[in-house]
Amino acid sequence: MANRSLVWNVAKKCFTLGIIGVTISDRYASVVPIRGASMSPTFNPRATSLAGPVSDDYVLVEKFCLEKFQFSPGDVIVYRSPSNYKEKHVKRVIALPGDWVGTRQTYDVVKVPEGHCWVEGDNSDCSMDSRSFGPIPMGLIQGRVSHIVWPPQRIGAVERIYPQGRVKSY
Repeated sequence: MANRSLVWNVAKKCFTLGIIGVTISDRYASVVPIRGASMSPTFNPRATSLAGPVSDDYVLVEKFCLEKFQFSPGDVIVYRSPSNYKEKHVKRVIALPGDWVGTRQTYDVVKVPEGHCWVEGDNSDCSMDSRSFGPIPMGLIQGRVSHIVWPPQRIGAVERIYPQGRVKSY
């Protein structure tokens, strides 16, 4: 009888901790791995070697910004892909609703519609971003990247880099 009571108490505590963990991850903050070289050198500065990928950076994603969509140009965000909802992408916000963005390759100027933002990877040579599929709906954003939490030698805040000369606000 004592063993059954012990198992029941442990199960209740594990279940409670699991619910608390899911709630925190869903509403406040989570840790996400960054894979690929599209945000290099900000993340994964040594994205590949002769033996393949070196290591992924793990980042802290805060979700308080989602309450009122409080983003600024230069913020790094995590969002669901507009073409495949199962994929998450990490890119830098270049422009917000109402801004005009100059594209580098075609020299076009695009106005970002209401409820959308323009995102680009730091490594433009290997990045699928707004230059590929246009402005993304802000409803796809999962959170803002605030810190690198792994590997230990790279722990620190993520710098907000504002794109100079590419965005005009009216």
